[in-house]
Amino acid sequence: MPADNVPLLPGPIGFVLFPRFMTIALASAIEPLRIANRYLQTPYRWKVLSLDGAPVPDGNGLAVQAHGRVFDELSLGSVILCAGMQPERHYTRELRRWLHHHNSAAASLGALDTGTFLLARAGLLERCRVTMHWEVVEAFRERFPHTVVAQTLYEVHGRRLTCAGGTAAIDMMLEVVARDHGPELAARVAEHCLHERIRPGDATQRTATAARGRIHHPALASAISLLESTMERTIGVPELAQHAQLSSRQLLRLFARFVGEGPGRYHRRLRLERARSLLRYTTLSVTDAAVAAGFDSLAHFCRAYRQQYGISPGADRQPTPRGAPLVRDRWLPLDGGDRQA
Repeated sequence: MPADNVPLLPGPIGFVLFPRFMTIALASAIEPLRIANRYLQTPYRWKVLSLDGAPVPDGNGLAVQAHGRVFDELSLGSVILCAGMQPERHYTRELRRWLHHHNSAAASLGALDTGTFLLARAGLLERCRVTMHWEVVEAFRERFPHTVVAQTLYEVHGRRLTCAGGTAAIDMMLEVVARDHGPELAARVAEHCLHERIRPGDATQRTATAARGRIHHPALASAISLLESTMERTIGVPELAQHAQLSSRQLLRLFARFVGEGPGRYHRRLRLERARSLLRYTTLSVTDAAVAAGFDSLAHFCRAYRQQYGISPGADRQPTPRGAPLVRDRWLPLDGGDRQA
């Protein structure tokens, strides 16, 4: 338990689902709490909520039935936003008022993956260090340049909890259990999850591209690092070769041997990936996404995008249809006698 005897994640907890949320993140957040409840006299309690109380489709189109409507819940101890593609499409003044109401009531506020966008949009992440999935970090930085974002597994900053999503939610919830009830219980829960090692929050989400590609040539790794960190403009071969302290011919030979494509094509693919992330996870226009990815010509950007992904930039940001609802339950956990891990 924290020093002030206030749990890090007080209940009841409201998991707020937004269309195209990632089911793996939601399950990874809830399961450690369910397992911890087997050993607690005062269990964690939670509800799954949606904006309108209706089923919410996940990223695969499978719909999860909510237990209720977000705006009917005004006395939650914690709020965790679970979002997916283009989360700001679902931001409203009513949602902002609801979040600020719980913030004023000293509730803990958190986010899984792109839910961080909604907390930032509501102005609730000022002077906070946050994280989210590596795929959307650049989109977030473009959208909220004054918020400190790190590519870590999770961040706990006072009453703010943000997570990269995926299985990183397990580690964040194990941190919650450890702070609230001690590391021994957290270790026991991790065993039930077959989670061999509790990863610290500041662990990085992924290795460097050069390491993932088994690129051991230091000059080539340096060149790749420059390309990955420079998305707002193109970089010519002479500039890249000078940075890597190689001749242009040596640089091209190394890219052909170890990367399988030239530096220009490689960099364009990275910039298109950034543009796709901006289109899918922010409300930036196609023109703004093109500029942010270093394309001076909108026509050139659209041609390159279609060539890379087989679809136009505008069409790629359309949401998927809603799926069919699943079975509706009431408060979770359902039964203290549930012994399955």
